[in-house]
Formats: sequence, structure tokens, C-alpha cells
Amino acid sequence: MLTQTGPVKPFLLLATRAEDAAADDEYQAYLRYCRLKPEELVRVRLESGPMPSLELEDFSGVIVGGSPYTSSDPVEEKSPDQLRVEAELSEFLDRIVAADFPFLGACYGVGTLGVHQGAVIDRRFGEPVGATEIKLTGDGEHDPMLQGVPHTFEAFVGHKEACSKLPPNAVLLASSAACPVHMFRIKNNLYATQFHPELDAEGLITRINIYKNAGYFPPHEADELIESARRSSVKEPMRVLRNFTGLYARQ
Repeated sequence: MLTQTGPVKPFLLLATRAEDAAADDEYQAYLRYCRLKPEELVRVRLESGPMPSLELEDFSGVIVGGSPYTSSDPVEEKSPDQLRVEAELSEFLDRIVAADFPFLGACYGVGTLGVHQGAVIDRRFGEPVGATEIKLTGDGEHDPMLQGVPHTFEAFVGHKEACSKLPPNAVLLASSAACPVHMFRIKNNLYATQFHPELDAEGLITRINIYKNAGYFPPHEADELIESARRSSVKEPMRVLRNFTGLYARQ
């Protein structure tokens, strides 16, 4: 929970998960690990309808959560809702990037911010569902968003696509052996992670059960992935969320 005196402008979570159980679990994870009260994190579920009118000056920062949408899919394979969401996010990012407004995109954020800024997003560096080892770059070790995060740490991943070429002028902050771009920064305040900073073992298990037929893994492997998640000790990525709200909360 934020400890500043006086009212703090809320953060904005833009979500795109159609399943209520997944959407609500994600929202609760952001509340918990950002240390925010419900009134300090406004959630907009973009998959359920058009983006409302939003003014950046009303918020402390913007978070884009993970998504079943895949940015690199051919246009003809995308649903009308996905095409609408992508267009709305792109237009909103025009304002966010121009203002260098505090932004954190988790997993789907690499696809949205990356595409918007000229990255190559494709399926060369997808990673299976589970914990993987992430390493900070030299720039990452000195970035305020990664303050307190060790040079090497475990995080939960599970993505079909990834960034294979950084946007121009982006700063690489973290990588894994299988995925060279796990976190980058654009300008001073625009961040994207490929790993999930909000996911703990129980959160991953919830998603395994919900998305076991979504093509992330063979459905018969679900029980094995759940047991692997329970054996994992993923605690460090959540510092990114605490750092984001700690750095950017404003009155």
C-alpha cells in the first residue's frame, strides 16, 4: 500500500482477459504486489467493450496486463475484438509515448509497446509455461525499476511470441537464455517485460487451468506444469511492481 500523505492519483490497469476468473485473479495480483488499495488501481477490461475516454493527467501511471491476444498473428486470423483493442491501445500509446508517461506493459506489453515503437515481434523466442532464469544487463542493474532485484532471478513465463529485434533507442534491461529480450525501457519512463512480474505460483496454476486448451502447452501436461509451479520459488519479479508504484505515485 502506498504511504504518501494526501490523496494519490490512481494507477490504471488495462486488461484483456475475457475469462472472469483469470481477469479477477490478475487484478488481485496487481493490487497485492503493487501494494495498492482498490481505489488506487482502476481496471478497464478492454475485451468487454470500447476503451472509455481516458486522460493521462487523471492517473499516476498505466499498466497493461497479460493477454491471450498474440500481436504477431496475421491480421486475417485476429478477431474483431482483438483488432479493436490493438487499435485503441496504439492510439493511447501515441499519447503515452509522446508524454513519456509512466507505463509498464507485462508480457503483452512487449507486443503492444514493442510494435508501436518499431520492434520485431515474432515467434522465434517463445518460452514454455513455467519458471525460467532471467539475467539483468548492465543497464538493468542500474535502472530504478529494477532496484533491489538480483542480477539473476526466476520468473514465470509462458508466451508464444517475443521481441526478436528491439525498437530503435530502446535500452535492454533483462534477458534469458531462450529469450534475448525480457525487459526494455524506452525514453525514461516507458517499460515492458516479457516475464510476468505479477505472477506467483498460485496465479500461474489458475492460468494453467484456464488456458490449458489455448495452445500454450499440450493439455495433458497441465498436471505436471502445476506440480512444477508449486516447486518453484518465484519472489523477485514482484519488486518491479513495487518499484513502479513507488517511483510514480503522485498526488
